[in-house]
Amino acid sequence: MRRLRAECPWKREQTHASLSRYLLEEAHETLEAIDDLADGGDPDHLREELGDLLLQVYFHAAIAEGAGTFTLDDVARGIVDKMHRRNPHVFGDAETPATAAEVDAAWQAIKQADAPRRSPTDGLPETLPALLYAAKAVERGLEPSTNADGLGDRLLSLVAEAVASGVDPEQALRTAVRRAGGPSGASSPS
Repeated sequence: MRRLRAECPWKREQTHASLSRYLLEEAHETLEAIDDLADGGDPDHLREELGDLLLQVYFHAAIAEGAGTFTLDDVARGIVDKMHRRNPHVFGDAETPATAAEVDAAWQAIKQADAPRRSPTDGLPETLPALLYAAKAVERGLEPSTNADGLGDRLLSLVAEAVASGVDPEQALRTAVRRAGGPSGASSPS
């Protein structure tokens, strides 16, 4: 990456902000490859998209290193430290939870201790897709308005209903759109 940034004017001019759209695009392409794999798609497609996503991590770390703020090693060390802290049943003396739900509850408790939240939306990136943002907020205890007059309030109530039922609202809507689009994924004119 150092050589690419040294010898390529376009790569040299990039910033965290200018690359953010590519990071988002690569994340979505990775998600699409995961969906495709679940439908019998090619594992090499997922491998390729994960590589493209990893390239974004390298790129951002190289920009930061050039600015003297952090390195790729710092990024890796940070995630290793976080995994050790949030998995004491694996890396420490804590008793191993019996179920995945108990592991998740312990993870969330440690995460809350690391960075206490003042509200259900505290710490949630507002740039998340709206359904995901709403679902995460509801999972954290956000209560939809009982006076659901506006479309947004009604949507939030539907998200809360989905979360309470153990349904991922983002995936449910995506599946419904695909189903409505027919076999080719595109609806025909009426």
